[in-house]
Amino acid sequence: MCGIAALYAYDDRGVAAGAGALRSASEWMRCRGPDGSGEWTSSDGRIALAHRRLAIIDLSDAGAQPMQTANGAYVISFNGEIYNYRELRSALEAKGFRFRSGTDTEVLLHLYADRGEAMMTELRGMFAFALWDEKKKGLFLARDHFGIKPLYYANDGRSIRVASEVKALLAGGSIDAAPDPAGHSGFFVWGSVPDPHTMYRGIRALPAGHTMWIDRDGARAPRSYADLATMLAKADAERVTMDSHERAERLRAAMLDSVKHHLVADVDVGVFLSAGIDSTVIASLAAEAGGKLRTVTLGFAEYRGTVHDETPVAERVAKQLGAEHSTIWVTRADFRNALEDLLARMDQPTIDGVNSYFVARAAKVAGLKVALSGLGGDELFAGYSDFRDIPRMVRLVSPLPARDSLGRMVRKAVAPLLPHFVSTKYASVIEYGGDYAGAYLLRRAVFLPWEVEEILGEGEETSDHETAIMRDLINSTLTRCSPPVKVSALEATRYMRNQLLRDADWASMTHSLEVRVPLVDWTLWREVATLGLISPYKGKRALSATPSVPLPEAVLGRRKTGFTVPMRNWMVEGEGARYDDRGLRGWAKYVYARALDGTSSGVPDGCVRRAGGDRAVQSRSSHVAV
Repeated sequence: MCGIAALYAYDDRGVAAGAGALRSASEWMRCRGPDGSGEWTSSDGRIALAHRRLAIIDLSDAGAQPMQTANGAYVISFNGEIYNYRELRSALEAKGFRFRSGTDTEVLLHLYADRGEAMMTELRGMFAFALWDEKKKGLFLARDHFGIKPLYYANDGRSIRVASEVKALLAGGSIDAAPDPAGHSGFFVWGSVPDPHTMYRGIRALPAGHTMWIDRDGARAPRSYADLATMLAKADAERVTMDSHERAERLRAAMLDSVKHHLVADVDVGVFLSAGIDSTVIASLAAEAGGKLRTVTLGFAEYRGTVHDETPVAERVAKQLGAEHSTIWVTRADFRNALEDLLARMDQPTIDGVNSYFVARAAKVAGLKVALSGLGGDELFAGYSDFRDIPRMVRLVSPLPARDSLGRMVRKAVAPLLPHFVSTKYASVIEYGGDYAGAYLLRRAVFLPWEVEEILGEGEETSDHETAIMRDLINSTLTRCSPPVKVSALEATRYMRNQLLRDADWASMTHSLEVRVPLVDWTLWREVATLGLISPYKGKRALSATPSVPLPEAVLGRRKTGFTVPMRNWMVEGEGARYDDRGLRGWAKYVYARALDGTSSGVPDGCVRRAGGDRAVQSRSSHVAV
């Protein structure tokens, strides 16, 4: 896991690859790679690559980046992990390629030399990279299938700048930082900025599952090599009939395969362990895979003795698995002390990420460099209530005649009365609830588009555009799919991609920690969809049965609470309490204001200015936290 940057002056009018701009971008990302840094510049000065290294595979200097082939034909700056790199390396060696390191980075270089852009279909992992092709005089950019790893670019028509973070590009200067209305209104609707937008007009995200080519003729439009909705639709259409035993065996094999691939590393790999099914299954399968199992659980003082306190169950599971376990306690004081650093490292405004920030810090305190997360389990195995509620809403509302006009009329009449009693969302059920895209927006929105219009003076237009994209996703690709598959595609391409995965990236890299997500794996998703297990009635039950040792009843029978932090309690006496709204709405307004006033930007003094952060209490023994 690393930070990458590139600068390519593809036009004669472009500024030559300035060492200052690239170095500033790299400097911003130093916490992403504290184990080393490097720069490479072409002989003509037009193209430069930079890299910040967090050494996970091949810890020697042979793994330093940017990395070149022996003949200098190709140079790469790579962020992420290729989990099937050993298989790919064997195939390349059989073709005569020779390797000087044990890294997956070198595998990418030789694979590109062998197959060019067609290499993308061979990769299994999380990645973003910039690869310079000296033979073709072009820059090749790529981002993984799900968008686990970020990649942003700024193209001014003369040169293009690339980095792992938006703030790294801003740190390099000379970026069009005018506001992007879609990014600003999108944040208030979704609680995160929807790809490919950012808060800035001059910066875009390379979409997940896409590549991009830039040469002396300029930048080509991003090209898709992997589309999640298309894959799910095909797998759903190919669902196979089999008995329950065969289905269980196939799922177990797929899960164990994904976990084993995600354990490949030359450093210890831990597991974020909550009291939920997803992380418990991952920890159990990791234990089956062998090696030392280390687990980490986050506890909050406000939750002690309540249903939200996950520490007792997690500690019991860790003991059963024979894990070396750490429980890290976080208090309101820790939150207040860490707030400035949290906001400074928050790459784009988000209502989430606080939980990811603290669990990543907990893993760092426990001495880990890599940790597995259960992120993605609810999106894949239909664990959210959305998988039942959205289809039900569509069935009830879709038969209503003239829904759009009737819905707007009802909303305008009812909305002013609702804040005194219930959520304003109830006013828009008819307006949005008649199709999957609208119903999904209604369930996931922090503020509805008409509320955003009141806040920003805009919102309807950009939100309508996003809703149109979702409707196209459903109508053109997933029309004949089962309702859970439709919801899964929406959850994965919206909430999971734009919020969960993005927050996991910046929050973990703030602490120089690599977070891996075995439940966000292309091969696994295809198999689960083929098995018909994207289902609110069968999915989690089937997942919980995959370990060879049954999960404890304390996990199976526990009411779903989600991985939450006591934000409402923390903000009652905090700075965010000055906003009229409480909870996530108040937090959203606070984060947005901080993003605008500039106090959450600028290179912090060190990756994390610990400000009391390491005073979090750690309960740890060689076997289990007590």
